[in-house]
Formats: sequence, structure tokens, C-alpha cells
Amino acid sequence: MKIALIGYGKMGKTIENIANSRGHEIVLKITSSNAGDLNVSNVQKADVAIEFSRPDLVLNHLEICRNAEIPVVCGTTGWIKELANEQEKFNAIGALFYASNFSLGVNIFFQINKQLARMMAAHSDYIAMMEEIHHIHKLDSPSGTGITLAQGIIGEHPNYQAYHDYPNQLEGEVPEHTLPIVSKRIGEVPGTHSIRWESPVDQITITHEAFGRQGFALGAVIAAEWMKDKKGVYGMEDLLRLS
Repeated sequence: MKIALIGYGKMGKTIENIANSRGHEIVLKITSSNAGDLNVSNVQKADVAIEFSRPDLVLNHLEICRNAEIPVVCGTTGWIKELANEQEKFNAIGALFYASNFSLGVNIFFQINKQLARMMAAHSDYIAMMEEIHHIHKLDSPSGTGITLAQGIIGEHPNYQAYHDYPNQLEGEVPEHTLPIVSKRIGEVPGTHSIRWESPVDQITITHEAFGRQGFALGAVIAAEWMKDKKGVYGMEDLLRLS
């Protein structure tokens, strides 16, 4: 399979190594230094594109892939407000696979998180909070993974209707019906997410900790293999059938 890599930072390089090890060919690598090479004709040299770039660039990248009619696997976060509109466009033409996190373990964690929130809905003494830790280069806060976890709780627990980001530490009073997310940016941490449910007598904590980028990159390559020749909009639940 021929792959176009849109974004060639640390994640892009890890994806390249895994794709090569699985017998695929990288036919286009887009970085900040050759951004002008990203056009319809160049993207059409590939069977599928994998996009890990920046939130301020992603919409333009998706439009080029859509115009090229090449399936695109997108892992860029920080643009969630525009996602529904992009999904509508890709349902009309093209193919999009979007995930806030491509790790198999994280997607299992998403399901555990929703199940726990569903159980906790019957126990009002327990109050939820989230902590996430990422490397200092992470541009968005909270992360896409954090937002997905928050949405899972909001969808299953009637006491939570929104989330609020608290950089570094929880300060002040949390608004009613709001899930607090403490977002820390430390060193080169790949990603750690913890959900804590605390009552006056005890607490329950679930945590996912990534050891590196390999799990994310492998998931993205597997998604690209799965997306070849598909049309429409998909996500990790479609690929893994976890729901």
C-alpha cells in the first residue's frame, strides 16, 4: 500500500518505521519545509493519507485529501468544534477515519470509562475528576483523548453536563455539573490519563499510561490498511468493534 504522510514530526517518523516494517511504501512526506508539495496531484499518488499535523492546518489538509478522493486517517487533535462539519463533508464525498487516540489500550479504556460512569450514576456520593499528563510539546489542552473521556462520562452520568480545563492544578470551586480536567505538561511524557471517583469514604481510580508512541502509530497504520478503498466516516469503534 502507498501512503502519504502529512506531518513528519516524531509521530510521523514512528508511523513511517511501522509502515515500512509492514511492507508499505511512503510516497509523500509533508513537513513545514515542503508544505507547498501538498496538493491534489501529489496526494493521488498514494492509496491512503495519514495526517498528524497541527490543529490550525488540519482543515486545509483534509480538504486536499477530500478533493483528491483519497481516504485520510487523521490523528490531529485540538479542532473538535469543526469535526461534525468535516464529517458531513466526507459523508458526501471521500473517506475520513478520525480518532483522538489510535492506541488499542486507550480505546478499551474509553469503554471501561463509560461503563464506570454508567455504574456511578446510581451513586451520587461519588464525585469525578480527571488528570492528564502529556509532553511539553502538546499544543491542545485538554487533549483529544481527555475530551473523549470527558464526553464518555457526560454521556453516561446525569450529574455531568460539561467539562472544564485546569492547567497544572485544580484551583477554585468547580462549577455545578462540570467535570474538572487537570491538564499537566511535563517533560516527554507520551500520555497518561486517570479518572478518579471519590466519595467521603473511599475512591476508585482508573488509569491508562502510554509507554511511547509506538502504540499510537501502529493503530494509525492499521486504520490506514483498513481504510483503503472505503468511503464515508469511521472511527476506532468501527475498526475494533469495541462498543
